[in-house]
Amino acid sequence: MGGDNAPDEIIKGALLAAGESPVAITLVGREEVIAEKLKAFAGGNPSSAIDIADAREVVEMGDTALAPLRRKRNSSIRICANLVAEGKADAMVSAGHTGAAMTSAYKVLGTIEGVSRPALAAILPSAKGHTVLLDVGANVDSKPAYLREFAVMGHFYAQMIFGIEAPRVGLLSIGEEEGKGNELTKETFRVLKETGLNFMGNAEGRDVFNGNADVIVCDGFIGNVVLKAGEALGEMVSKMLRAEVTRTPVRKAGALILRGAFDDIKKQMDYSEYGGAPLLGVNGGCIISHGRSNAKAVKNAIRVAREFASNRVDAKIRAKIGDLHTREHASAILAQ
Repeated sequence: MGGDNAPDEIIKGALLAAGESPVAITLVGREEVIAEKLKAFAGGNPSSAIDIADAREVVEMGDTALAPLRRKRNSSIRICANLVAEGKADAMVSAGHTGAAMTSAYKVLGTIEGVSRPALAAILPSAKGHTVLLDVGANVDSKPAYLREFAVMGHFYAQMIFGIEAPRVGLLSIGEEEGKGNELTKETFRVLKETGLNFMGNAEGRDVFNGNADVIVCDGFIGNVVLKAGEALGEMVSKMLRAEVTRTPVRKAGALILRGAFDDIKKQMDYSEYGGAPLLGVNGGCIISHGRSNAKAVKNAIRVAREFASNRVDAKIRAKIGDLHTREHASAILAQ
């Protein structure tokens, strides 16, 4: 029930997803509203793959992130989290209140054993394909141990979505040299070298988009700034390009010839193509979508959730994190 275009675009996106892939979807919200719109959008014949779970309350954008845990325990976000925690669903998808969705997943689903903090992972376009950036907002303040866990989780997520055996993992800093950065990045550099991942060292801001890394790790404050700045830059370039190519008849003619190329570039930069960002490190799946998600974005968010569950990304993260802690424990004993 949350999001700028809810519930219409959410329901339309669910119908698109059900029509394209084998997935069972439960729409959570006010049952009578969803049932009426579902029937209307489906031409009177709703998909049998879609169920409804009634939730009488809605977390509004003006509510606090703790609302689903305290005042609105019958909200759609909270009921979504309950369904995953009870094993009735494999993942939850929300385009509503981001803080409330993350808090519900964190507190209701719980974190994977050994994971200190979950991380929100975003996929950004790059010159060579795509880059996973995490954390992009779940943790404003981080410790080296948290960033190391983010690197491990990003490694497995990149394996799943990119099909790369050994994703290149970089640490976002202000220079490539090991000694560059603040105390957090310097200490994190040291611990990442010991993870056994394909750690490429420090990554600068340009590496987010030039394709030199498959995964870039940072704290949530920096990551969110990079994400929002990247979105704004993409929208600005798109508007400027549109204005310039229509300024003269000659440019308009050239734009028609290059229309296919422009459409492909727009597709690569369109957030709706990526659906949503997974909250890595919680039990089960939690996909956070953009607040202004349309039906296409919702459909793709459901696809991401389905792939996340079928690839058992949370189980792989649990195994790797457990292995890291086991090796650390063994090393500590040997050092005594």
